[in-house]
Amino acid sequence: MGDPVLHSPASAVDEITDDVRTLVADMFETMDAAPGVGLAAPQVGVPLRIYTYSYVDDDDQPWRGVLINPVLWITPPEPGSPDPDLESEGCLSFPGERFPLRRSERARVTATDLDGKEVEIDVDGWRARIMQHEFDHLDGILYVDRLSDGDWKTVQKIARKRGWGRPGASWMPGVDDLEG
Repeated sequence: MGDPVLHSPASAVDEITDDVRTLVADMFETMDAAPGVGLAAPQVGVPLRIYTYSYVDDDDQPWRGVLINPVLWITPPEPGSPDPDLESEGCLSFPGERFPLRRSERARVTATDLDGKEVEIDVDGWRARIMQHEFDHLDGILYVDRLSDGDWKTVQKIARKRGWGRPGASWMPGVDDLEG
């Protein structure tokens, strides 16, 4: 969570090259190994506006893809405090922890896919949460940055204890222990 690339807006992808295709394949592999439901290029140290997503809903319907240079529209979130049982999320940039966060119930994303075709996605529920979470990464925002003051203080304590939050600190999904 301390790497500067995670706290800066990512740059647009000008052209879908073999390097971009390789990056996306590596992102899917990393996301699956973590395991995660989304991964943005800044999370692997690449400041480009790309994210992958993968989610299986209650009907075992897979939903998987990549979005390049996405644009996000959301409905206003409902007022009030988030429900810790229904609205908690985690992040591969702050692994092993989950905190409640109110998000918009609906989202629309337009983007380019890996073939250079325009795509539009209209989603609600957890899929909308995934779109918002990954889009935040492209703008240099971690979900922990959006938490209430009490949860933010807990995040800071955990980060200090684990030695996180400084440039160069990282972990490899499926390889490294989350404690350090």
